[in-house]
Amino acid sequence: MEIRKYEEKDLEAMREIWNQVVEDGVAFPQDEPLSQREAAAFFGSQSYVGVAEKEGEIVGLYILHPNNVGRCGHIANASYAVKRNVRGEHIGEKLVRDSLTKAASLSFRVLQFNAVVASNKTAIHLYEKIGFVHLGRIPGGFRLKDGTYEDILPFYIELK
Repeated sequence: MEIRKYEEKDLEAMREIWNQVVEDGVAFPQDEPLSQREAAAFFGSQSYVGVAEKEGEIVGLYILHPNNVGRCGHIANASYAVKRNVRGEHIGEKLVRDSLTKAASLSFRVLQFNAVVASNKTAIHLYEKIGFVHLGRIPGGFRLKDGTYEDILPFYIELK
């Protein structure tokens, strides 16, 4: 498997994978899936987008961008999406590790996650394994697809 910068030819596969996570309704804040036009604009506006390609197929991706502006612009934020049928194959871990290297190369000093949903135990375990620091808990910070609310957990890691 190779992780590389996305190319225009990858956009439809990326949109499909991103929209799977949106439709699951348990991780991304977006309510609506991306259209083709929205996907091109969304992915094109990021500081960096990496894709995981396995045997010629896009199986995952990440987006990387500043978490804020100006005096806080050195803090990055990222999101990760893995195709449903390959989840559990450690693709997410490879994406996270690649994003840390890429964020540092783009002169970000910290990578921060604002809203890890508390029930996302797989992501939490991975972030803690890699060395992210858990900052606390925001009660009811995420509205699930069914309309109920769940806590979110912010995390960060200093980049080298």
